[in-house]
Amino acid sequence: MSNKPANIAVLLTAYNGREFIEEQLQSILQQQGVNLHIFISVDLSTDNSYQWCCDFAAKHPQISVLSYGQKFGGAAANFYRLIKEVDFSAYDAVALSDHDDIWLEDKLLSACTKLADDNYDAYSGNVMAFWDNGRQHLINKALPQLKYDYLFEAAGPGCTYVLRTEPMLLFKQLISSEWPQAKQVGLHDWFIYAFFRSHGLRWFIDPEYKLLYRQHSENQVGINKGWQANLKRLDLLHKGWIKQQVINIADLIADHSLNVHSRLTILKNISQLRRRFRDRCILFFIALTGLY
Repeated sequence: MSNKPANIAVLLTAYNGREFIEEQLQSILQQQGVNLHIFISVDLSTDNSYQWCCDFAAKHPQISVLSYGQKFGGAAANFYRLIKEVDFSAYDAVALSDHDDIWLEDKLLSACTKLADDNYDAYSGNVMAFWDNGRQHLINKALPQLKYDYLFEAAGPGCTYVLRTEPMLLFKQLISSEWPQAKQVGLHDWFIYAFFRSHGLRWFIDPEYKLLYRQHSENQVGINKGWQANLKRLDLLHKGWIKQQVINIADLIADHSLNVHSRLTILKNISQLRRRFRDRCILFFIALTGLY
């Protein structure tokens, strides 16, 4: 990236987002020190989100709305659609956005400065979760990266990701050529992190937060805390979904450095699989008991 303002393609997914999307879009349009264009893909919704986005885009030349009518059924498939269909080759970087957060005004500038100054290929960061009742909670993802962590977790919420264009064009090629398998990966942020790390690319996780991460009843993922989140994870474990996601990602990125099929391999390498000690303990337990 040069000394001139970076050009950023912001890929934003929306689903029944009418209540929150205007505040999010305004926070993106108010970003300092960068040039940007927002590309919006609206999943089939019941709250007139698509028409509202079209009307808003008509007043803001920095916004384009993709064609409407597909049912994606989750944020990951919607993001894959954006990555496949948007031509971002002329931009310096690609940023991902949900429809319901709020960006601090220096979010993109901070990320692009880090990429440029320290020669990183990707940026993510901590977030400040917030609720309507005024409660806030810092979500810390800025723990030291480990040798194989990318095979078992993301770098953090995908809405914090800012990614250099060149490797994202390679990722676009991958999901386009392997579409039937790629669309089975249900967590796009994990998939992208794994792709970058497996290609030896440098990823920075910022301990500072530049995003207010809205928590509400319609969050697809959210901060994954509490007994309901734990029950959901246990259900996914019993169904074999998590193991299948690990295997799918390893196959797609052609990373055979670790035998992800083997419980024994996981137990032996547990210290390099999750960044947080608590999460390593949980993974060790589920591998030991056969839940993985």
